[in-house]
Amino acid sequence: MIDLRLLRENPDVVREAQKARRRDPATVDAVLESDVAWREATGASESARAEQKALGKQVAQAKGEEKQAVLARAKELAARVKELEAQTSELIAQRDAALRRIPNIAEGAPEGLEEDFEVRETIGENPTFDFPVKDHLEIAEGLRAIDMARGAKVSGARFYFLRGVGAQLELAILNSAMELATSAGFTPMITPTLVLPETMEGTGFLGEHADEVYHLDKDDDLYLVGTSEVPLAGYHKDEVLDLSDGPLRYAGWSTCYRREAGSYGKDTRGIIRVHQFQKVEMFSCCRIEDSYEEHERLLGWEREMLARIDVPYRIIDTAAGDLGTSAARKFDCEAWMPSQNTYRELTSTSNCTQFQARRLNIRERTEDGLRPVATLNGTLGTTRFIAAILENHQQSDGSVVVPEGLRPFLGGREVFEPIA
Repeated sequence: MIDLRLLRENPDVVREAQKARRRDPATVDAVLESDVAWREATGASESARAEQKALGKQVAQAKGEEKQAVLARAKELAARVKELEAQTSELIAQRDAALRRIPNIAEGAPEGLEEDFEVRETIGENPTFDFPVKDHLEIAEGLRAIDMARGAKVSGARFYFLRGVGAQLELAILNSAMELATSAGFTPMITPTLVLPETMEGTGFLGEHADEVYHLDKDDDLYLVGTSEVPLAGYHKDEVLDLSDGPLRYAGWSTCYRREAGSYGKDTRGIIRVHQFQKVEMFSCCRIEDSYEEHERLLGWEREMLARIDVPYRIIDTAAGDLGTSAARKFDCEAWMPSQNTYRELTSTSNCTQFQARRLNIRERTEDGLRPVATLNGTLGTTRFIAAILENHQQSDGSVVVPEGLRPFLGGREVFEPIA
């Protein structure tokens, strides 16, 4: 969540940040009103407790009718203190709930909604073909690499089987991503895919994003993660970190689950938008002053990975209104998809500044005391890469040229041949 002190001292900054996201700035006033009411109730409660303490001394000294009067007053005060404490607890809960509804303050992101992004850079040339272009699913079916029909039969819509070269290609992508990450100094992690509510909420994936998340109710009360960012963020919950040697960097490999709520009718063909996929995610804890350069570093490693799969792409600066709750800024790398004649997101990297760490109580020790760390995340490899590789490297006979950067992870294989 955002810094309450910032909201108290500079509410207009937060109001303008809300407007940049195209949100109602009145949410700021709701927090301020709750905060004032809480402070007033706290003051009244402290005064009542002080009087109660003073009366306790009088009881020991008073006698007769005076003592009865003092005891009666003490009883009234005890009830009043209890009432004020309950009121104070309720008011702080209301204030914190209102505060949690305010997303992170966008820093440097373009104002506006999804369509208001800015293109930072375009890398590579879009391929041209002298034959009818196929989409990734048609190519994959020729290679017997993806089986959507049996995926739907077994699990329902937007599920699939990767088989043969499809499974091998996914493993090559993920192993390449993990090799790149470890060579860059990341600690490899295989993470849990079920987390507690406080972990999911702490990373900002509940609230308005709750419809995107699978929840195991009844006695379990656990959530399936949509990214290993969630367990990696919770890894250091309630800890004080030593960042004197620089950022702590982790690369998490996990299965990811997304309900894709609100996406009815979108990308129903193939594996662009599915309920389950694999991903290697970078995650970094660092000092807030270092987070802006760290964000560019994460983007740089994403660029290295996209060079390995050799697809044309562009980097966009995501608009404030299209940022997730926790992100202060996000860069997406979008690959060219020939069959759709457009760019589609392959990776994203976000600087969440101190937003998640404040919720999860992850701090560092400084000369001025403890303060929240900054957290960042970025995709390094995921199942969706397969779609971009197949479409951009397709040949007229249905074969696919294996990108040179992935060949070491496929036993040197150079071409995927269609299966009759």
